Amino acid sequence: MDTASAPPTECWTAAYRRDCPSRTVVEVLANKWSLYVLAALRRRNGPMRFNELRRLLDGITQKMLTQTLRSLERDGLVRRTVYPTVPPRVEYALTGLGVEAGRLTAAIAEWSTAHAREIVAAREVFDARAAVPPAPVPADRL
Repeated sequence: MDTASAPPTECWTAAYRRDCPSRTVVEVLANKWSLYVLAALRRRNGPMRFNELRRLLDGITQKMLTQTLRSLERDGLVRRTVYPTVPPRVEYALTGLGVEAGRLTAAIAEWSTAHAREIVAAREVFDARAAVPPAPVPADRL
């Protein structure tokens, strides 16, 4: 769908359409491991090797890191450089587009850090409320 030709009042609604290309971009950026990889590469402000990323990103599997890096590379957010050494040395770095996306992910990370306690407290209140069984309706109200 060509969102550039949509009338100005409809531009923001085009992103909600199933056939809008921006949805695929949002899906990539909404992936938690994509967020973490972009943030890690942004914080480093330079290339990182696969195992450096894997050690830094606690809980990510080798398979998931590989899939995430391939996806980010395919979308032009990460550049993969292979050096002709034995064994081959491979580094990952953000592209210009990836640096821009990294700014967004950094804002999400900062907001998450700043509000984590509030979110956890809200969850606890909600869970405690959900754990209380409903009170029976008095017979005179039936």
